[in-house]
Formats: sequence, C-alpha cells, structure tokens
Amino acid sequence: MEGTVFTPSLEGMQHIRSPQGEMLTKPFLDVCKLILPVIDKFGTAMALVKRDIGRNTSRLEKKYQSDPFRYNYLYNMVKEEYECKSAKGSISCTNGILWLTRAMDFIVELFRNLLAHPDWSVTDACTDAYGKTLKKFHGWIASSSFTVAMKLAPDRKKFMEVITCKGDVRADMEKFCLTFPPYLEENHKFLNDIIYSYWNDL
Repeated sequence: MEGTVFTPSLEGMQHIRSPQGEMLTKPFLDVCKLILPVIDKFGTAMALVKRDIGRNTSRLEKKYQSDPFRYNYLYNMVKEEYECKSAKGSISCTNGILWLTRAMDFIVELFRNLLAHPDWSVTDACTDAYGKTLKKFHGWIASSSFTVAMKLAPDRKKFMEVITCKGDVRADMEKFCLTFPPYLEENHKFLNDIIYSYWNDL
C-alpha cells in the first residue's frame, strides 16, 4: 500500500523505545521533525508552532550530538540538568523537552479535531486545539499572536486535498493520534515526577 504524509512519522515511532523500553533521544526528535512536512501544509497559520518545534528540536539535537552515548536516552539530559540545578533555565534541554511536548500535544489535538468534526473549518479545529493545549501556558502577547495566525488557516477542502494525494491519509492520521500521545504523556509524567522529587530534596 502506498504511504501517506504520515507514513515517515508512523514508521519512526517504531524506533522511539530501546529494547528495555526507555525513550531514545534521536528517534523521538526524528518523529517530531518528520511531522513538519504535514504542518507545512497549514501555511502561515502554523508558522509559530513550526518555529517552536524547530527551535526546540535543534536545541536538543545539539545536546545529543555533543555526546551521543551520554545522551542516548532523552531523559538523561533532564536528570543531568536537575543535578546541576540548571533545569529551570529558559534555554535548558528540560525546557526544550517540555515545550516540544506541549507543541506536539497541540498538533495531535488538531488532527483529532479534523477527524472528529468534519463540519469544522481548519481555523475552528486549530482554535479548539490551542484552547485545550498551549493557551494556558501562553501570556497575552503569545496568545494574541496565535489567535491571529490561526485565522490564516487554509480552506479545509483544499487542505485535505493537498494531504490526501496518496494513500489512506485519514486512517494514518487516526493512527498517529492513537500511537504518538503515549510518548507525550510519558514525557509529561517524567517531568512532573522529577520536578516533585527535586522540590522534596531541597
């Protein structure tokens, strides 16, 4: 069967975990980057999200490439920063993982909306997804910028035509929405647990 725009990400997810079940840095970041060609189809509406994803994956890749063995596991970066008391920094890898995960939460929720609400416009789907995910973490300026950008979302029919040029894109979009969230949830749980442990140790 011919692949869809989601195929590279779906295939990449098969390699995110080590044989022992640990989250691997490069495969996780690769999946986040492999979904960017789909995000591109939203045009200007997704420019801010794409920029954030690109910025955070680049930061984490740079850290990984500095010592691939040491940072083979994604959470090693976080553990090291908490030991060094540098995790709270705005340019820390901990912060990068957190915001990358939040951005991907938004992307998943957007795709879920497109699947569940065939009568919604792309702008409606984006706005609802933003309200459920990123909005609560954004200040007024960032929130206003996102609101304006989402109004530039493409016509739904044209968007779906562009991404359904081959394969069963609806089935793969649904598979993406089922398969990827557990990794995002694991990131959130790990970050929450280590923050709780850190404060208890103070």
